[in-house]
Amino acid sequence: MKRIALLGMPNTGKSTFFNRLTGAGARVGNWPGITVDLLSAKILVAGGMVEVVDLPGVYNLHGFSEDEQVVRRFLETQPVNLLVLVLNASQLDRQLALALQARQLGVPLLVLLNMADESRNLGIRIDVKGLERTLACPVRLMAAKFGTQFSEVKQTLQDALRDHPELTRVDPQAFQQDHRIEEALDRLVSESVHAPVQLPASLTDRLDRIMLHPWLGIPLFFAVLFLLFQAVYGLGTPLQDGMEWLLAHLKSAWLDPLLLHLPVWLRSFIGEGLYDGLGTVLTFMPVIALFFLAMAIVEDSGYLARIAFLADALMSRLGLDGRAFVMQLMGFGCNVPAIMGTRIMRSRGLRALTMLVIPFSLCSARLQVFLFITTAVFSPTLAPLALLALYALSILFALLTAFVWRGRYPSHEPLLLELPPYRLPTLRFLGFESWRATRQFIQGAGGYIVAGVVLVWFLTHYPFDVVPASPDTLAGRLADFLAPVFSPIGLDNLMAIALLFGFVAKEIVIGALAVIYSASPEQLSAILADRLDGVQAMSFLLFTLIYTPCLSTIAVIRQESKDWRLTLLAVAWPLALAWTVSFLFVQAARALGY
Repeated sequence: MKRIALLGMPNTGKSTFFNRLTGAGARVGNWPGITVDLLSAKILVAGGMVEVVDLPGVYNLHGFSEDEQVVRRFLETQPVNLLVLVLNASQLDRQLALALQARQLGVPLLVLLNMADESRNLGIRIDVKGLERTLACPVRLMAAKFGTQFSEVKQTLQDALRDHPELTRVDPQAFQQDHRIEEALDRLVSESVHAPVQLPASLTDRLDRIMLHPWLGIPLFFAVLFLLFQAVYGLGTPLQDGMEWLLAHLKSAWLDPLLLHLPVWLRSFIGEGLYDGLGTVLTFMPVIALFFLAMAIVEDSGYLARIAFLADALMSRLGLDGRAFVMQLMGFGCNVPAIMGTRIMRSRGLRALTMLVIPFSLCSARLQVFLFITTAVFSPTLAPLALLALYALSILFALLTAFVWRGRYPSHEPLLLELPPYRLPTLRFLGFESWRATRQFIQGAGGYIVAGVVLVWFLTHYPFDVVPASPDTLAGRLADFLAPVFSPIGLDNLMAIALLFGFVAKEIVIGALAVIYSASPEQLSAILADRLDGVQAMSFLLFTLIYTPCLSTIAVIRQESKDWRLTLLAVAWPLALAWTVSFLFVQAARALGY
């Protein structure tokens, strides 16, 4: 099979071209270093199958970063029919050095000058024929985002594959030679690229005077983030409610009658285990889709890179960088897409540390629990203060986690950001990115969630001849076994059972308490107010805030990291920290007479 490899610097639109060429689901965005893993797809070209491989974005073929080593190892070991180099046409003075390096590899080369529309708007003129003569390969202008001149590029690809039917290996000496790239680059740029002495002031420059202002930048970001969250949850919550209504209607109208004549335990397993497990996954979809739609707007507009730039100084002291700050904030909406967003980080150590930190963000699922319990137990004066304290503590514990584990997951790669111009995302890109992320969530984490819900059903229903979710079930016996663990932090067995449910999804905690106490939501408020004092309630809230992330978050950490040790640490560390914090709080409060 013939093979094409796509090479280019970060933020050149390489993955956008890959998606347009193959129709595959590579993650694209206006962000440097978006491609971390090798992505490949097979397409039909001129009657034959061709494998297209999208390599990570690199600045230099002779560098030592993780991505540069991955690219070099691939080129050294995998023969190709054609190497396609994607460059940003408005930045050729910096990017043609990579073209000169690629020319020395000794494999057939095609150079694509992407974002030709932007370079034209800046008044940059490019001598394409002169570049072809110097580089000794075809050079084509295009705008992959809009498909401009894409048919010409596809024809050039077909011609190149026809002219080079055999796989070619890279010259083994190509990475060891000193080719005096800088001298050749200066000569090539002066001969082929003609730019105005002073580029015209752009909208990007005017916006950056405000968005990157040392005093206004961060407050403006929080305002933008607030509006995004308002939009995501303002639209997502009704859709989520609608999905829940639809699933409940289908269950009562179609599933329950079909299961009517089955044994009780089997009917419960299918209805409350399998069906409700699938429903747990599906009800995530509206918020997940809208969240990624909002993230796609922030990323592809170029704004996310600027927030990382503003926050980097603080986060670097904790072994993180500005992108981790952005993902941490996004985790306040939902931890799952924030974990998936760590793909934008080039360093594995940085990604791993950020994955440990994100679950401490007080997500919307935990917020539902906190609002219910603080309203039920605390006075109208104390309830807002308790909620504010929980938000502040979530940030504190995230920073503590980064400080403790930064030695185990070090990152020595500095944050290199080339701030892209502000761009209007296309509707095609936004829809594609939202669908891609939603589909990937279902494929990657859905199975874990369904399995977890089924497991909890079994724990709360076996033996089948006792009251479900009662102390006589396996879950109840497990809570009895764990009583020595929970009693020092002020929680009884019934509250412990609810926390077991919370491992699957924090939204289940309140429903579990309602089942345990056989109460409606209104009755549950009165029961909790009667059974819990302020210290016990706060201990429960602290434990819920900190302890093991929900099953979907754990599943996504495993999916994204491909590391069981990190996944186990993401379970064990918050659990130990939650117990320690709750224990210290309860003991201190009791010692003070509360």
